[in-house]
Amino acid sequence: MYDVVNPRPVCLTPEEYPSPVFWKTCLFLLTSVALHAQVATNADARLKSLEDAARSAQSSGDNAWMLVSCALVLFMTGPGLALFYGGLVRRKNVLGTMMHSFSLMILATLLWAVVGYSLAFGEGNPFIGGFQYVFLHGVGAAPNADYAPTIPHLTFMAFQLMFATITPALISGAYAERMKFSTMLVYTTLWMLVVYFPMAHMVWGKGGLLNASLGGRIPCLDFAGGTVVHITSGISALVAALVLGPRAGYGREPMKPHSLVLSVIGACMLWVGWFGFNAGSALNASGLASSAFVATHFGAAAAAAGWMLAEWLHNGKPSILGAISGCVAGLVAITPAAGFVQPMPALAIGFLAGLFCFFMVTIVKMKLGYDDSLDAFGVHGAGGTLGALLTGVFATSLVNPIFKDASGRTLASGLLEGNVAQLGHQAVGVLIALSLGAAGSFVCLKIAAALCGLRPGSEQEEDGLDLSMHGEEGYNLES
Repeated sequence: MYDVVNPRPVCLTPEEYPSPVFWKTCLFLLTSVALHAQVATNADARLKSLEDAARSAQSSGDNAWMLVSCALVLFMTGPGLALFYGGLVRRKNVLGTMMHSFSLMILATLLWAVVGYSLAFGEGNPFIGGFQYVFLHGVGAAPNADYAPTIPHLTFMAFQLMFATITPALISGAYAERMKFSTMLVYTTLWMLVVYFPMAHMVWGKGGLLNASLGGRIPCLDFAGGTVVHITSGISALVAALVLGPRAGYGREPMKPHSLVLSVIGACMLWVGWFGFNAGSALNASGLASSAFVATHFGAAAAAAGWMLAEWLHNGKPSILGAISGCVAGLVAITPAAGFVQPMPALAIGFLAGLFCFFMVTIVKMKLGYDDSLDAFGVHGAGGTLGALLTGVFATSLVNPIFKDASGRTLASGLLEGNVAQLGHQAVGVLIALSLGAAGSFVCLKIAAALCGLRPGSEQEEDGLDLSMHGEEGYNLES
């Protein structure tokens, strides 16, 4: 040791050395610092591990719900819609009608896998998607953050496929009992390319003209397909009915449903499947999915009550056919609003849809005289239009804060919340869907007619499409 004044070595006596307590204190402090650093590192690692586990659990839960929703929406087409439509036609056409739904499950899947998904959800222009997902190139287990950041891209693609499957099947209700099977296949293929894929891109695709959350110029609120599915299919159904003309004997002989039992079963399946249709459109297992689930159920029940009440007052008694028709009308009308409205507005939308669709089916259709065999336009076209417009009225940021300003502040969603312009945006979306569906359907029908002819021969139609188109009968009473 050195003296400060006289820098020469100075020997310390034993009494002058630091005590053992000093050294123990130093060792304790050094050990504490090291342990603190290690604990901090371990805490950070554990926190990151917990965050990763939470994200993994959320992804697994969301994916499980979305896979169930995929199955529920497919369940709506077959057996739901197949049974619902199959029971409403005459016995000689039951298989042909059910064949429409089943064959379109096949056709839509093939088109979707090859090019449909890319045209609907690829990045392109405001009217149609690009070709980056052709043959599902780049669609794998990793999520697509633009559409659904917590589920695999494959799951999102499959869920949207089920919508593309049921939409053209809804149109078949208008041409049931009188369109050639080959014509139906050609017409539907063209219709998907000309109408469905562009409309899906405009409303749901990134950069689509009407997309409310991904850069659309005209933000039209459509949670699960009021414009994309129901308005396009409904107006296309009306055009098909007009181009084809009425069924042989329409208006002169009875054409009652051959089995309301089948139709009731099918309607119940549609009601159950619609929870996947609407609540699944939240794209995760969240509170928004719960809200859409409740709105869907309330809308269906209120519409069935509305239709039954109108029928009771108009005809003197309610019918099971009216009840199930009203139920479907309510499901249609609540579809665009399901993820934007609270339960009481859902009841209002459903009840109004039941009354309005009853009016369209029983009064307007009868006065105009068109033969929309199974009321695809009166239920889906009319109900979808009403629901899309009422979404602009009742949408609330309390359910889904979809609109925000540059600072992140939540803005009003619907008319009653203060967003007056939204009703106009909804009307534009409705007009685009009606125009595209009507013009596209007409052109596709004319091309299909030129290639295959529209209707079977009069004898084939009289015998029924089960025998004339498929060589089978739905009921073999001799066996």
